[in-house]
Amino acid sequence: MGIVVQKYGGSSVADPDAIKRVARRIVEAKKAGHDVVVAVSAMGDTTDELLDKANAVSPQPPARELDMLLTAGERISMALVAMAISDLGYSAQSFTGSQAGVITDSVHGKAKIIDVTPGRIESAIADGHIVIVAGFQGVSQDTKEITTLGRGGTDTTAVALAAALKADVCEIYTDVDGVFTADPRVAAKARKLDRVTYEEMLELAACGSKILHLRCVEYARRYDIPIHVRSSFSNLEGTVVTGSIEDLQENTMEAAIIAGIAHDRSEAKVTVVGVPDKVGEAARIFTALADAQINLDMIVQNVSAAATNLTDISFTLPRTDGQTAMATLAGLQAEVGFDQLLYNDKIGKVSLIGAGMRSHPGVTAKFFSSIADAGVNLEMISTSEIRISVVVAEDDVDAAVQSAHTAFDLDADEVEAVVYGGTGR
Repeated sequence: MGIVVQKYGGSSVADPDAIKRVARRIVEAKKAGHDVVVAVSAMGDTTDELLDKANAVSPQPPARELDMLLTAGERISMALVAMAISDLGYSAQSFTGSQAGVITDSVHGKAKIIDVTPGRIESAIADGHIVIVAGFQGVSQDTKEITTLGRGGTDTTAVALAAALKADVCEIYTDVDGVFTADPRVAAKARKLDRVTYEEMLELAACGSKILHLRCVEYARRYDIPIHVRSSFSNLEGTVVTGSIEDLQENTMEAAIIAGIAHDRSEAKVTVVGVPDKVGEAARIFTALADAQINLDMIVQNVSAAATNLTDISFTLPRTDGQTAMATLAGLQAEVGFDQLLYNDKIGKVSLIGAGMRSHPGVTAKFFSSIADAGVNLEMISTSEIRISVVVAEDDVDAAVQSAHTAFDLDADEVEAVVYGGTGR
């Protein structure tokens, strides 16, 4: 049989008993005849605890040193998992990201994978070893420094390894049984999906679903790597992420209108008030934000007021980048000539996703009506071909998700969603 790449999140390796359970599952795959490569996250809340320690020592820890600190969590996990496998009578070798050949750019804290050169992994496999790789990390191609890939980066590590090794499948093990129509913590009657296209999963991940990391899905689509999302706490079949919208169109009878509803409470909204409505001003604003390495999500520009020839530009961004964005824009105020900046970090995003909505009129109206029925006001609206996203007050997110989930008949007949580990990763 071929190579299987598995990924285990923090809740799956949270304590010694969990690590032993993971080791048994890995050995089962080896017994079935597969060559097994595993990417592991830090144990439980280790990354958060390390961040707390860093912030206690320094209010602004240097990015290089923070990466050196945070990668320790995954190194602990990889060694412990390898030890547990050894106790089961199988040989395992653990590798850091740099030892595994994960090559990245030089951006600390959110590096991107440039290449994977898995020579040492292939040699270990040829010698009969199970390979355990520390996720979330790599080494910069230019500076040779240790880097981290950002939250959820172990997902990306796993898929990148699967692509480099030409694996048959990448199995992502988490603390729920697959991809659901909504977060089970919010919509208790969320249903598990058997199959999701890459495009739908990209939208779900981008809109706040915590099951898979966005860059992991992008990588999988680019290299056509099937992802099987499963729980490390049960033996149930999970959700397979594969194929495209075009595959669904070949048999529209099987295409669900809506794949699911995602929500995100990690964003903030910035409004630049009174921007002169002339060529180049918006470009100047967004170029400055790009230079500050800030990723924007939803962007809305109001119609220019005829009397003043001024407009307002609003956008959402990760809450962690909020103060950096405000400082960057404040430095532009004299140059651009806008009136003021407004900042709101008490917002949430709710998104409706489904490849089938392209050919079904009335989806937008039903979505907005369901949110209105929940008494929730909309602050921003953004759409793509298979997604509708709205910004609402943070306290209204649960009500909006639950109302839309019911309106689109996504509720399961019985409560079937189980959250084993409690964190969703």
